Amino acid sequence: MVERLREASVEGRLTLAELTERTEAAYLARTHAELAQITADLPGGAPAPGPRPVKPMGKVRTWVVAVMGDAKRNGTWRIDQEIGAVSVMGDVTIDLREAEVRTPEVEISATCIMGDLKIIVPDGVDVQLSGVTIMGDKKVQVVEAPAGQNAPVVKVKAFVLMGDVKIIGDSLATPIKRGWFAWSEWWWDRRKDVRQQIHQDIRQSIEMGRQAHREMMQAHRDAQREFRHGFRDAMRGEQEIRREMMRDGREARRQARREERDAWRDSRRGDPPPSSPY
Repeated sequence: MVERLREASVEGRLTLAELTERTEAAYLARTHAELAQITADLPGGAPAPGPRPVKPMGKVRTWVVAVMGDAKRNGTWRIDQEIGAVSVMGDVTIDLREAEVRTPEVEISATCIMGDLKIIVPDGVDVQLSGVTIMGDKKVQVVEAPAGQNAPVVKVKAFVLMGDVKIIGDSLATPIKRGWFAWSEWWWDRRKDVRQQIHQDIRQSIEMGRQAHREMMQAHRDAQREFRHGFRDAMRGEQEIRREMMRDGREARRQARREERDAWRDSRRGDPPPSSPY
């Protein structure tokens, strides 16, 4: 089923948003009748394979360039090769939702220098972002498909210098007009259930992480408290030993002074010093 949908996309019968929605619906279908609804408006089989077109040597790209200006690519358009996007002190927006994708996956090579580059994709695609960032930012804000689903792939390799590259999904972009089919109602309901479960799992994971963090911080505070108590006890013991040594020293000095005074008095009276018994 998913392969048939991909073939329909390559044939130009489905946009990237439609391919993503039908792929997700295929994984959420529960009966053969529901699966049949998803492809009811598509031809029954793939066309006979013809001779493959000869690919030109080297990389061929569709370019979207903005130098100190704005450049947008949206609406219905065709993707049959890699996309090159360049933003130099400008703004570039590439909307892939209504594009007809004639390749197995969408590849974008992006260069952003002191500018902004935004790529809009349908929620549910598999976004793979890589590249180098120097004094800039690149991030993905897309609700991706659950693990295990063979979702459409969008690969972005970005070089960013003092700029921003953002890949966002439907939930953060201006909505587009979508078709309504026989399968749309149950797909929408189950999609909401699945995403609610995903959000619940995420919240539980966050809460578990917070609880683990709280326990770790409590253990750290307990260890610090025990260390302070042990250090305080050790310091008190050391101070007690010093005070004892000081008392002994003072007592020894007082005893020595008493002996010196006694000897001085004896010498004043003329008493002979005590004779040694030996």
